[in-house]
Amino acid sequence: MIRFENLTKSFMVNGTRRVVINNLNLTIPSGQSLALLGRNGAGKSTLMQIIAGNMRPDAGRVVSDGSISWPVGFAGSFHPQLTGAQNTRFIARIYGVDTDELADFVQDFAELGAHFRMPVRTYSQGMRSRLTFGLSMGIAFDTYLVDEVTGAGDASFRQKSKAVFRDRMQKAGAIMVNHNLAELREYCDHALVLEDGRLRYFSNLDEAIEIHQTTLLRRPDEA
Repeated sequence: MIRFENLTKSFMVNGTRRVVINNLNLTIPSGQSLALLGRNGAGKSTLMQIIAGNMRPDAGRVVSDGSISWPVGFAGSFHPQLTGAQNTRFIARIYGVDTDELADFVQDFAELGAHFRMPVRTYSQGMRSRLTFGLSMGIAFDTYLVDEVTGAGDASFRQKSKAVFRDRMQKAGAIMVNHNLAELREYCDHALVLEDGRLRYFSNLDEAIEIHQTTLLRRPDEA
């Protein structure tokens, strides 16, 4: 279960305060895989960061009775001067998992070769994505936050990523952001639609996609 209680977040844009999450009150049931839909700039990444605890809301809070991953596509928490291996061991200690087991899993899964023991600052964006996805899949979370990371790497790596993610979904829930609607249908049964600061829950994914696509046809000020 993830519960939003009076959650509000805004930003100053060109001297004007823009509210992206407006007094949100909603409970998401446990164990569901949800697509998070919304136009560009609607606040999807902001909401994911708040759920993960990486960003503070202006008001309200997020309550959960289970463990939540960091946004899988977000590599900003890595220390750039530490190697991939050192970052992995540091995160293992934070989450209380076996450091050697996690390091072995990530090194094998991410396919970084010698770069695994090189500073993260030398990594390409794709290498960072592989590292953060490997770390996320190496730790058992109750809910995974996923931001299109299964698209990283070549075709073989993408297939491997999808396979391990599908396996994790047998025992966990997820909130996914992905512009590929076919992939959302592959993993998700339910949806959240974020628009104009409001978040709506849909038990029917196709209904949510239809409403989302209709919203995209309108100008932002008409949505």
